[in-house]
Amino acid sequence: MPVDITWWGHATATVADSGVRVLTDPLFVRRLAHLRRRRGALPPPEAAVADVAVVSHLHADHLHLRSLERLASGTRLLVPHGAQRAVPGLRRLAADAGLRVTEVVPGDEVVVGDVVIRAVRAAHDGRRLPYGPRRSPALGYVVCGEARTYFAGDTGLFAELADEVGPCDVALLPVGGWGPYLGPGHLNATRAAQALARLAPRSAVPVHYGTYWPIGLDPVRPHEFHAPGEEFVRHAAQLAPGVAVHRLGHGESVRPEVAR
Repeated sequence: MPVDITWWGHATATVADSGVRVLTDPLFVRRLAHLRRRRGALPPPEAAVADVAVVSHLHADHLHLRSLERLASGTRLLVPHGAQRAVPGLRRLAADAGLRVTEVVPGDEVVVGDVVIRAVRAAHDGRRLPYGPRRSPALGYVVCGEARTYFAGDTGLFAELADEVGPCDVALLPVGGWGPYLGPGHLNATRAAQALARLAPRSAVPVHYGTYWPIGLDPVRPHEFHAPGEEFVRHAAQLAPGVAVHRLGHGESVRPEVAR
């Protein structure tokens, strides 16, 4: 059974592998604080259908309680260690919605059906203030079934990235953000292509761009909203020409080639 990837927008995607649906960083709202969804329809109800959801870090556009409410009772939820202490609403939500929450740190592995999900380190300050980053690490995840699919969450480049992730068939890499400027601990299109060259998967899907933007800032550096996907395709062709890059529209799916 091949792997299927569906991108719903921002960092939210479904990885379907070996009969298991893994949902990444669920975000299903039209507006979040000062951000509004500028491109792509809201994900349909079936986007919230998952056997397990993974949360990469505690920022509200990645750990979003109202979106997690849409998960069915009994869904597994993997979150960084310390998340339930830093976000008290998460513990209440887990009890009310019947989610099975597991806190993980880099190196932890969780078995769900016929896949193994391994947490890996990310170079990102993903804390929920006032808690410091050491109390709740930012993570990526590697979904190992018929394919090995790396979801980076938010991360910057770091020297041990390829060793941390290990061999992978598909990489879901952030290539932009939700505002005119990217702070430290992020990948833009160029750095994402550099990460791609280090990881050397068979396929890649750019995520975390072209979905949300601050209200009232439409004319400020608009290329940071519109251009990252195309720029990543161009840079990847130069730095990692052997990787098939699939630039999906919102709600689109791909069945990437994987090693046999």
